[in-house]
Amino acid sequence: MTSTLLEQLNWRYATKKMDPSKKVPQEKVDTIVEAIRMTPTSSGTQPFELLVVTNPDKLAQIQKAASDQTQITEGSHLLVFAAWDNYTKDRIDAVTDLNVEARGDLPLLSDAEVNYAHAARQAYIALGVALVAAAEQEVDSTPMEGFDPAKVDEILGLKERGLRSVILLPLGYRDAESDWLAPMKKVRKSAETLVTHID
Repeated sequence: MTSTLLEQLNWRYATKKMDPSKKVPQEKVDTIVEAIRMTPTSSGTQPFELLVVTNPDKLAQIQKAASDQTQITEGSHLLVFAAWDNYTKDRIDAVTDLNVEARGDLPLLSDAEVNYAHAARQAYIALGVALVAAAEQEVDSTPMEGFDPAKVDEILGLKERGLRSVILLPLGYRDAESDWLAPMKKVRKSAETLVTHID
């Protein structure tokens, strides 16, 4: 029996302890990565790149730069969302040449920090899609902001590529017996508290 989207979202949680003996099958990773590629972004620019890290040495270095969060090395794959450090005409054109005629020219922002902040927000849209896609595949994941971006950029050689790491997403399978969060009830605001209907 196929579970519904809401059941899948209720099943998922920010996994604190993963089972290093269980590897996520490549087809599931491929599905999650493809969902990220299909993420809607501002003007379809996709101003970020995704790094899929499985190299043990790199993972160990990134774990040190991320307050020693064990999911990074216990999971089987680490997704690193890296936003463009700036918008340039070449970057925009590379993405939009195929449809610029239909949509018109795209405006370029001017300030590099403003551009990066905009690109980072687009990466977060992709993160949301990745979390849902992982849940749909019954793969555990943990979004992480608690890391040193400059250090991760150095480890992965991102600066030279005009990229800045934004968020990490380890993928793996929960070790439910060792994870203190696994048995806890999911806590969310009520719909009445969160949602306002304006008719």
